[in-house]
Amino acid sequence: MWALRRAGNPLRARACQVVSARGCANLEVLLNADAKSVEEHHEGNCQKVGCCCHQPKPSTYQLSFSSGQFTWSRSFSSQVGANSGDKEDELDDGFSDLEVPPEADKKDAGLTSEDSSESSDEDAVDELGLPDVEADAKPEKEHISRVSQSPLLKLVLAAPRHEVIEALNKWAKEGNTLDRGDLYYVILNLRKRKWFSKALQVLEWLEESKQLDLGERDYASRVDLMAKVHGLHRAEQYIEKIPASHRGEIVYRTFLANCVAEANVRKAEEVFNKMKGLGFPITVFSCNQLLLLYKRVDRKKISDVLKMMEETDVKPSLFTYKLLVDTKGAARDIEGMESLIETMKADGIEADLMFQATIARHYIFGGQREKAEAILESMEGDDINANRAACKILLPLYAFLGKKDDVERIWKVCEANPRLDECHSAIEAFGRLGNVEKAEEVFEDMFAKWKTLSSKYYNALLRVYANQNLLDKGKELAKRMDEQGVKVGTPTLDALVKLYIDAGEVEKADSLLHKLSMKNKIKPQYNTYVMLLDSYAKKGDVHNAEKVFNKLRQMGYSGRIRQYQLLLHAYLHAKTPAYGFKERMKADNIFPNTAVASLLAATNPFAKKNSISELLD
Repeated sequence: MWALRRAGNPLRARACQVVSARGCANLEVLLNADAKSVEEHHEGNCQKVGCCCHQPKPSTYQLSFSSGQFTWSRSFSSQVGANSGDKEDELDDGFSDLEVPPEADKKDAGLTSEDSSESSDEDAVDELGLPDVEADAKPEKEHISRVSQSPLLKLVLAAPRHEVIEALNKWAKEGNTLDRGDLYYVILNLRKRKWFSKALQVLEWLEESKQLDLGERDYASRVDLMAKVHGLHRAEQYIEKIPASHRGEIVYRTFLANCVAEANVRKAEEVFNKMKGLGFPITVFSCNQLLLLYKRVDRKKISDVLKMMEETDVKPSLFTYKLLVDTKGAARDIEGMESLIETMKADGIEADLMFQATIARHYIFGGQREKAEAILESMEGDDINANRAACKILLPLYAFLGKKDDVERIWKVCEANPRLDECHSAIEAFGRLGNVEKAEEVFEDMFAKWKTLSSKYYNALLRVYANQNLLDKGKELAKRMDEQGVKVGTPTLDALVKLYIDAGEVEKADSLLHKLSMKNKIKPQYNTYVMLLDSYAKKGDVHNAEKVFNKLRQMGYSGRIRQYQLLLHAYLHAKTPAYGFKERMKADNIFPNTAVASLLAATNPFAKKNSISELLD
């Protein structure tokens, strides 16, 4: 473990919602609305009932928590000077969010996923541990096959969004009974479809109707869904209502995972401390949650978690190594990444396909093509036709290497009878190669085969259009989504914002983000706001950069140095002094790294320095 800790040590070195006659506009109206007129409306004293100016924000946006002292043999607390000042903080936070493979940070975020993650692959979630909330309820494969046409699932899917409990009551009065296999199948399917609200209503009805005896995992599942739907505060309140006999480690670790997904450092530390105080064993799952959290917000604390694992004899899992390898790779510390891989092998842990893809990805972006190609060759195996599972992973990786022939070769293995995830990877791969027509062909062929598609596949093509600066095509696809009733989620918002930003329409992207997030009552991703902030910073638009910065704080995205760095860039490019900025950071418990310290000096009107134009150069 000491070798692991050394290897894993932190690295060296707006707009108002447009209201139609029915109360909200469709996507086409939002796409074509004039940003300036909407801005004037938003900043004016609008008194229209139903306008988004007067709509309450979702409860998850408003939460704030005070942090108690979080103690261990080394401090984990969010204290003065705790934020990392090392070189990795100077890197673009988006590096680990690159689109290939669909893993790493995407799954990090998908832990209690909104967003955040569109993957419906069961194993993608399973390696983070949350599906084992229902593990005790897992039926045999024969039973899954028997209920694959579950009448109960059809009932819940057909019920209006807020009438699930009423439909279930009627179903029970008709003499129907529920077994645990049915329950597992229904909840699993609703989760995969991202219908967390309906899944929560099913569990609420189950607890109220007492159709089944509930266990700790059932309560933990409800905690998880409540955090997703109503926010951390409501989930925490519900935990206190769970019978003491079922309020165990699984319940609290599920809540911890949701705190981490929200990047709520203080609450996550508080929950971990409470688990320790209640006498729960320190598990690799909980340690991985802390690693995941600090990987995002404060990499200096990673070594503290590893020291704790060493002292409590908690053995690292495959996911532990995935987090550490991805952290090393994101900081371009290839030597450190390889050292971790050797340590993992010595521990007898084998890398799966997705882990190998993570390693290959970092070799690609570290400029070590030969090593990346060797890993891809190993992933293919002796016969790619017999190793079909690797195809969806290999397609985007070969595209990033610019290997057109290999992308086409792998796609030929899948093309005759493609799977959804393979099509998704093919759209990304061909788009990366600039072959937009082929990406569109794959997308249209999907419609011919499956008739209806989720937003995940629209989003893949939207990103292709954004990367190729095809604004008109992107707008047409967005309208098509609206016409076909495709759900707009956070990844769609992210793709649309990127589409408009890359086309140079930053204000329009800002306006669209505000209106669609309000209309669909969703919380945009952190990186979506960062894209906007970065664009305003490059333009030297301090006014709008400050607005996006404040929005990040309102959304609960605090404690990350990247947003402060970008805001300082806005002041620098505007050749405007940033009065009191250091004090602002100190009040937020954020302390500058080398890059931010340089920006503070450059924007400090009282510091002796070269001319701003020289600093910019």
